[in-house]
Amino acid sequence: MTTIPLIDTFLAYLRLERTLSENTTEAYRYDLERLASFLNQHRVDSMASATPDLLSKYVRVLFETGFAVTSIQRSISSLRSYFAFIASEGEIQSDPTELLETPRASRYLPSVLSVEEIVRILNAIDVDKRGGVRDRAMIETLYATGMRVSELVSFTQEQILFKEELVRIYGKGSKERIVPIGKVALKWIEEYNQVERPFFANCNSDSTVFLNMRGKPLSRMSVWRIIDSYVRKASIKKTVSPHTFRHSFATHLLEGGADLRIVQEMLGHANIVTTEIYTHVDREYLKEVHRSFHPRQKN
Repeated sequence: MTTIPLIDTFLAYLRLERTLSENTTEAYRYDLERLASFLNQHRVDSMASATPDLLSKYVRVLFETGFAVTSIQRSISSLRSYFAFIASEGEIQSDPTELLETPRASRYLPSVLSVEEIVRILNAIDVDKRGGVRDRAMIETLYATGMRVSELVSFTQEQILFKEELVRIYGKGSKERIVPIGKVALKWIEEYNQVERPFFANCNSDSTVFLNMRGKPLSRMSVWRIIDSYVRKASIKKTVSPHTFRHSFATHLLEGGADLRIVQEMLGHANIVTTEIYTHVDREYLKEVHRSFHPRQKN
């Protein structure tokens, strides 16, 4: 696990010198532990070895995982305070957060996978290994429905309408929407329920669909780590998070000719302006096709 130098000293500094509350101090600790987990995934053994590029990538992952911009801004504030502190203590020579920008949602165009890349990720899953069928069912569900990761980790058996090939999704503000899921994702969910879920579930498990090895619902970061492992196996260089499958779901529907308002309904966007970001992605795709194939654009 990636080490967090001077963590106890830093937290004591927050309590005693900056007079922050215990809740705020614990929030800082959680932010640092989450970054340490991310760095561990990238084989960085200490927070002191974090680079500005890696921190920028981490912020992008938070955004694409579905964290609110206000939450990301607070997390960045935590990181800035911590790195400034360990720099003042001589633990690092330069502060990697000095050039870290606070995100605005409008500045980010979502990363999108091609259909071929999604197939490569799915094919990278070894369904003969424990957890493989669960992971296949989970990623198929993300791509088939455009669920947010927060909706996926709270997804229950009662929300699946197998006969109708639909799912009920409870989004922000507990708003319900009905979304088609299709035969392929349902097939994998059924196989997972029959073959693998009984090994994960225990007497304390509820009806949440996707469980970890202890019989509890997967966390958002666990889903991200699982996906990241298959992205690496598939040799895909893009930054891919659970939210990337939501972006890909919407973009592929629009590229196939789906009506924008239907996509808005399936994504659960209250305002169609939010959905229109995917038309910008679609335009980027069209421009790339134009650059690649138009005779006057070729060099």
